[in-house]
Amino acid sequence: MSENYSNLRVRYAETDQMGVVYHGNYAQYFEIGRTEWLRSLGVDYKYMENNGIMLPVIVLNCNFKKSAFYDDVLTIKTTLKKTPSVKIEFDYEITNQNNELLCTGNTTLAFIDMNTKRPTRCPDYILDKLSLTTG
Repeated sequence: MSENYSNLRVRYAETDQMGVVYHGNYAQYFEIGRTEWLRSLGVDYKYMENNGIMLPVIVLNCNFKKSAFYDDVLTIKTTLKKTPSVKIEFDYEITNQNNELLCTGNTTLAFIDMNTKRPTRCPDYILDKLSLTTG
């Protein structure tokens, strides 16, 4: 399926006293990956929210392999698992500048209608853009 690569440099504030990235920051790294994945399609959260859709995380999994450290350059590989319906699922791989695998993970998000606060189908504008990238 569709994938995207994002890069970032670990900031000092993201580390503990030993210079190791705090584990809670990986959820933010995953968010960077999926927002950049959406942006690569020409869609962003602001556009979705302006069109009445919010996209909360309902499942988050993370497997730590090695530590990331202050000033490392990380690459976040974000892959769409399958065509979205009411949910959208992503897999992630985070590697450092030496191409060492640091972390794998996945998230599931639900499309929610902001007016009804109920689940809704993936917007057609996302499905249309996906069909252009895979067709």
